[in-house]
Amino acid sequence: MEDVIFKVEDIVQAPLPGYVAPTAVSFSPDDSLITYLFSPEGNLNRRVYAFDVNKGESSLVFSPPDGGVDESNISPEEKLRRERLRERGLGVTRYEWVKTNLKIKFIVVPLPAGVYMKDLCSSPNPELIVPSSPTSPIIDPRLSPNGLLLAYVKDSELHVLNLLKNQTQQLTNGANGSTLTHGLAEYIAQEEMDRRNGYWWSLDSKFIAYTEVDSSQIPLFRIMHQGKSSVGADAQEDHAYPFAGALNSTVRLGVVSSSGGGKTTWMDLVCGGRANNENEYLGRVNWMPGNVLTVQVLNRSQRKLKIMTFDVKTGQGKIFLTEESDTWVTLHDCFTPLESGGFIWASERTGFRHLYLYNSDGTCLGGVTSGEWMVEQIAGVNESMSLVYFTATLDGPLETHLYCTKLEAKDASRSLRLTHGKGKHIVVLDHQMKNFVDVHDSVDSPPRVTLCSLSDGTVLKILYEQTSPLPLVKQLQLEAPEFVQIQANDGKTTLYGAVYKPDSAKFGPPPYKTMINVYGGPSVQLVQDSWINTVDMRTQYLRSRGVLVFKLDNRGTARRGLKFESWIKHSCGNVDAEDQVTGAKWLIHHGLAKPDHIGVYGWSYGGYLSATLLAKYPEIFRCAVSGAPVTSWDGYDTFYTEKYMDLPDDERYVKSAVMEHVGKLREEQKLMLVHGMMDENVHFRHTGRLVNALVEAGKRYELLIFPDERHMPRKVKDRVYMEQRIWEFIDKSL
Repeated sequence: MEDVIFKVEDIVQAPLPGYVAPTAVSFSPDDSLITYLFSPEGNLNRRVYAFDVNKGESSLVFSPPDGGVDESNISPEEKLRRERLRERGLGVTRYEWVKTNLKIKFIVVPLPAGVYMKDLCSSPNPELIVPSSPTSPIIDPRLSPNGLLLAYVKDSELHVLNLLKNQTQQLTNGANGSTLTHGLAEYIAQEEMDRRNGYWWSLDSKFIAYTEVDSSQIPLFRIMHQGKSSVGADAQEDHAYPFAGALNSTVRLGVVSSSGGGKTTWMDLVCGGRANNENEYLGRVNWMPGNVLTVQVLNRSQRKLKIMTFDVKTGQGKIFLTEESDTWVTLHDCFTPLESGGFIWASERTGFRHLYLYNSDGTCLGGVTSGEWMVEQIAGVNESMSLVYFTATLDGPLETHLYCTKLEAKDASRSLRLTHGKGKHIVVLDHQMKNFVDVHDSVDSPPRVTLCSLSDGTVLKILYEQTSPLPLVKQLQLEAPEFVQIQANDGKTTLYGAVYKPDSAKFGPPPYKTMINVYGGPSVQLVQDSWINTVDMRTQYLRSRGVLVFKLDNRGTARRGLKFESWIKHSCGNVDAEDQVTGAKWLIHHGLAKPDHIGVYGWSYGGYLSATLLAKYPEIFRCAVSGAPVTSWDGYDTFYTEKYMDLPDDERYVKSAVMEHVGKLREEQKLMLVHGMMDENVHFRHTGRLVNALVEAGKRYELLIFPDERHMPRKVKDRVYMEQRIWEFIDKSL
């Protein structure tokens, strides 16, 4: 058989092979239609399709009149929002069902030209209901629960459009667009807290709670656009970036009537700024029945979370529930108010996140789930049947499944698994709690979308499946990794790894030259039974060139429970690096990796760990590719850094900095640094400071910079160039 050349261009293809499957799945209010985003051409340009449950057929229901989202037609604000979301999709990127009644079928779709409304039953053409412009974009438009109003942020103020009367009202005043905004989530909330929103509809649609963010006390960090031919205001941008140990934005929470004309009632709560450290971060906001506003507030150390309830008429609040931890309390979205009164809460008090039932006064009635595994999300609650549906790691941390259990406080209740087939399941439940959509993939199968019964998981209809094997997978000879388990050096912790071996028919038996792909930081898991690991194209490219690739999730990474994750506390660059070294030694011991021919590569935290491993363990690692690395924790943000490393402390911060270890680098070791100069998350100064230390120590390095890119290169040409240079570096250095 003729050898097929795996080209560098194949690494950067988007979407990845197999990832053309439907996304953003949603049920119509009456559950008769299942809508989703899809590109029949197999590119990133998606449109809205609807699957008719009775007929078993799909059809196109919304195509963007203006072509939709394109990297060239979106506002600077939207570009930064896409950075926070790591969003690469084009065309339509989100839509929402109008839930006025079950008979009419309308969706709203936000696009660069504005917000469109489309009648799925009769009208062939969508209607532009709120126009947008690049200088005054419509941000975060969302419908009220009753479907009659549309709220959005424009010019940093909250507005509401009455869909019946076609009247718009501005609900807030006083923002200046730069240091004072209304209805928008601050940078830290978007980047680190998984809170994308700055306003919340009440359940009866009569009120909106919103944030006022004042960043005037944060010194601006200026990023110059070094690749531009012009200078001045167009060639620079300023960010209110809160560095570790410094002030955060001041965040207030107000409530305003959605009918307009009324004054804002401010809740008796000020987070961040120069306020006390007890109320530092506004984590989550939820409305409960009866228009009770609940707010989750973290203290500065993140060891204490309070749930407070507020009277929206007076603004007075009281503490409802307190969650404390010796390490940190992780924010989540499992707080679920119940119509019968009370709520479901998730806690990691046992070392694993589990569900607990509370009554309406905040008294814990007991655990709903328990065991040495973790609940990830609540997928739905059927109160009449007293059932709760949730996704969890009950069948192992490499998988994600949907389970159902009785909604009652008894610690030993058994959970029923509803998803079939190993791997990862993303689920969406219908409104009537009868069926669910299952998006299922594994290392052996690309995403497949089915409609299943919520009683036992039986497949009712297939919405989308792909031919197996995919032509490109066969052509490029992509192979799924082999999962392995190894022991950490504490003698009792199991670590999961993934091995990608080159084709022995081409490259002979092991040992092989080896590259270890690391991330290693908190809240991320690389080793999982998901198709994403089979179409990791850089890894597969290296395999095709005779290089063995290894991934290992060290202590401190995600989905293993708080005890496993909390190893990283005060230990960034230590325990994570130790485990990666254990992995490298395991590869050598098993005759898979050639000693003295092991390299490491990673991005962001993985870039930090790559550079750290090269410098701290010169006897193990020969080369490293370090992408957008955090090189010193005093240069990263408050929330993330202090959660794991506490407030800046000379000894702890210095020891964990890459610069502290560069003196140990040997002549034969090679380091490549890759960074976008417009990176507003991990600033280019991290690389600049490391370069200074390398020059001071007389150590060699290679530098690959992208003047017009941010945290990850987006332009195809830039990405192809980067992959070419990375491969050339690995080829000559390994």
